[in-house]
Amino acid sequence: MNAPRKHRIDDLLAIMDSLRDPERGCPWDLKQSFRSIVPYTLEEAYEVADAIEREDWAELRDELGDLLFQVVFYARLGREQGRFDFAEVVDGICDKMLRRHPHVFGEAEFADDDALHQAWEATKRAEREARGGESETSAMDGVTKALPALVRAEKLQRRAARVGFDWPNPEGALAKTREEFEEVADAWSAADRTALAAELGDLLFAFVNVIRLLGFDAEQVLRGANDKFERRFRDMERLLDGEGRANLAELDLAELDTAWERVKTAERNGG
Repeated sequence: MNAPRKHRIDDLLAIMDSLRDPERGCPWDLKQSFRSIVPYTLEEAYEVADAIEREDWAELRDELGDLLFQVVFYARLGREQGRFDFAEVVDGICDKMLRRHPHVFGEAEFADDDALHQAWEATKRAEREARGGESETSAMDGVTKALPALVRAEKLQRRAARVGFDWPNPEGALAKTREEFEEVADAWSAADRTALAAELGDLLFAFVNVIRLLGFDAEQVLRGANDKFERRFRDMERLLDGEGRANLAELDLAELDTAWERVKTAERNGG
């Protein structure tokens, strides 16, 4: 935090220029395109989220640097193609933040958070219309398809809720999951895999509704479940290894299940 600064943003831009130099640049960097680096950008964003989840602030600093490098990479590609450069990216985000926060940088006042949110959405809607040249016709407009499915499901549900198409309480949404579960069972019994896939999707979507209405974030809830499963599985491996049964593939399901329950009991008891 207090270490002397050796570099500034211009240094990073210069490094990117060198990496993309046609004669002396890095062969890997020279091969990349807008599309080819998208997976790396997504990976870096998730690594930022993971560092925050683990409260590893030193790693977060590094991961934020990796994510910033992705932005610099896109800006360099944009400059090479005559589309935009890093300065224009900075100008664009500054203009957007100033425009979307008239209550901070202007004279606007809002009665409450709901009024502020409505104004924010109205500004975003006007921006989308200005880019596309057409007015939006659906409450679903603007929810990008590129989002992870779980995140997009929650956003679609929130959009529907704004116009009153929502469960009045979590109990109604939970009852819907029971209905969807029965439809999954019916499709499974009928051996109709097309219908089964559709019903499984409906069931997942319904559970996202329950999670949202209970005030949780579906992505974070599932990340927590993933972490818990991984932790318990590793504990089970250590437990069995300590008993001389390191090769889990040689054990039957009953033995594995018994070990799993022992791990859960030890966890609940603080062991």
